[in-house]
Amino acid sequence: MENGVLTSNVLVLNKYYMAVHVTDVKRAFCLLFKELAEVVTYEDNTYLSYDFESWVEISQLRDRFPVEDDYVRTVQYHIRVPRIIRLLFYDRLPRQSVKLNRRNIFARDENRCQYCGKRYPTSELSIDHIVPRSRGGRSIWDNLVCACVACNVRKGGRLPQEVGMRLIRKPVRPQRSPVLHLKLGNPKYQSWKTFLDNAYWEVELK
Repeated sequence: MENGVLTSNVLVLNKYYMAVHVTDVKRAFCLLFKELAEVVTYEDNTYLSYDFESWVEISQLRDRFPVEDDYVRTVQYHIRVPRIIRLLFYDRLPRQSVKLNRRNIFARDENRCQYCGKRYPTSELSIDHIVPRSRGGRSIWDNLVCACVACNVRKGGRLPQEVGMRLIRKPVRPQRSPVLHLKLGNPKYQSWKTFLDNAYWEVELK
């Protein structure tokens, strides 16, 4: 089993087909094997469901044809990696708020310094309070942005306009997980979109 495949993402639905979480492939297969979940696909405007055994069988049939998807190899067979699973006994509703944390701010701002506009690795970015905390600035979505070290040092404890700096984009509270938004840009996760078009279905990534 390739580690890269096992750590890719699977969308998790509750029993009512509402997106509630994202997990990795290894955890998804554990849930399927224990009969706590089923695989869900959406093809030709139709929902199709498979338990573990039927998913193994369909994986063998489709393995005869060129399929742009990932497979996990076991001693006996190849199993197609599911993109969506549904929990059979979990009926809680999805979270309706996006957590304010460092990862979501970096994702919202696409790892781009909001002052100079350059992209940086996460390790080279910091979180800046537009209105400094020393002046009453709060830790809220519209007062926090990504900033590179140089811009953060230049701004210091002042307002951007006081040092001739401008934001490249006004910060806002995202309607759904920014990390999830980045995932939807990957063709392998396009099947998620059916369950995520409505901003009501908020997904927390862990």
